[in-house]
Amino acid sequence: MNDVGRLVPIKVKEVVKGQEIEQFKQLLLDAKKKNLKISIAGKQHSQGGHTYFKDAIVLNMTTYNKVIKVDHDEKLITVQSGATWADVQEAINPYGLSIKTMQAPNIFTIGGSMSVNVHGRDIRFGPLIESIRSFRLMNANGDILDVSRTENEELFRLVNGGYGLFGIILDVDIELTDDVLYKSRNEWIDYHDYPDYFKEKVLDNPEIEMHNSRISIAPKNLLTEMYVTNYYKTVEKKFEDYTDLANEKYIRRNKFAFGLSRHSDWGKNFVWFVQKHAFKEGQEEFISRNNVMRPEVEFLQYEGKNDTDILQEYFIPVDDFPDYIDRLRNLLTENDLNVLNITVRHVPKNEEAFLSYAKEDMFALVFLINQGISEKEIEKTGEVVRKIIDLTLEMNGSYYLPYYHYPTKEQMREAYPKTDEFFQKKREYDPDERFMNQFYEEYGT
Repeated sequence: MNDVGRLVPIKVKEVVKGQEIEQFKQLLLDAKKKNLKISIAGKQHSQGGHTYFKDAIVLNMTTYNKVIKVDHDEKLITVQSGATWADVQEAINPYGLSIKTMQAPNIFTIGGSMSVNVHGRDIRFGPLIESIRSFRLMNANGDILDVSRTENEELFRLVNGGYGLFGIILDVDIELTDDVLYKSRNEWIDYHDYPDYFKEKVLDNPEIEMHNSRISIAPKNLLTEMYVTNYYKTVEKKFEDYTDLANEKYIRRNKFAFGLSRHSDWGKNFVWFVQKHAFKEGQEEFISRNNVMRPEVEFLQYEGKNDTDILQEYFIPVDDFPDYIDRLRNLLTENDLNVLNITVRHVPKNEEAFLSYAKEDMFALVFLINQGISEKEIEKTGEVVRKIIDLTLEMNGSYYLPYYHYPTKEQMREAYPKTDEFFQKKREYDPDERFMNQFYEEYGT
């Protein structure tokens, strides 16, 4: 079995498609009798082998995907954990409702998004845990627990951002917001000015709800040129004219153009040149909130024979962004890392989850990296990634856990001070020492 990163192939015992609660309970009981382990998978975009385990039973939750209820008055949806954000959007769009927080793409499952505690483009809402009202969890014994901020509260903070280690997420109550019409506007700014620009021109402007930015990885202007896209609430046009959910266009063209950047500096310069023309200063567009949260991503799908695209993500305090960029540029200039894209997003402070990554207001730098899949290439990439993490930690930042396990145990403990407490809680809620002993032996913490 493999995940989307294709760097951790492992032989598993079997893959079981999730169907119903009684099936889950029987699976847990049978696994316990046979001394087998169970892992939980959604779309498998966590890229470090999080969703499967050697000789384990993999529970594929993508078939446990019903939308149970949409409560328009409460602005609440109840959905099974294997449903995707696209499923949620299809269900709530007719009600004029929208999701508060999700990843940029809508292809991921609810359970998977909870398990990594995603963040998104909306600067008014923090990580996904803020939008989760409650959920039902089947624990290691097959018991069903109601989990919220008032019931089994500790599990609420462990399961959100807990990478599937505490049980099977069944159905989830997710808080929604109103779908609205935005007018997007592009601006090109000096990266030195970005912290003040963001705080004064974006965060302090109540009309701006969504924000996205990108900084150049093209060798001609490495980490110097930068543009932002702001989304302003507007009544200049009829909202009803923009409510149809959009589908991705020009996939083959965009895939070809982006593919050029994987293999040459010329390609990277060309792609940035295209972006400069596509996102011109002052360019405006009208778009619904739900369509902002359906960005084009299919053109990024890639399965090279000898290489793969991976993600890494680093969180840095807002005011330290310019200094971090200067030091990062030096690091990337001195080391060989095939970076294809860096998107910058804002992540408000939130420490509710045990493994929280935003201990203060942060900018998240999302790296798309192309690398070889051989052991030599994996180690080569790992050396550079660990240097970037050292730089990030030195500046009181953090890094995101869903990706390939390049960081050291020491780096994880520094970025996530509750690491050891988190794994101790795993032992308490799932006291199978055989599992934990093998887990530590193969992966450490």
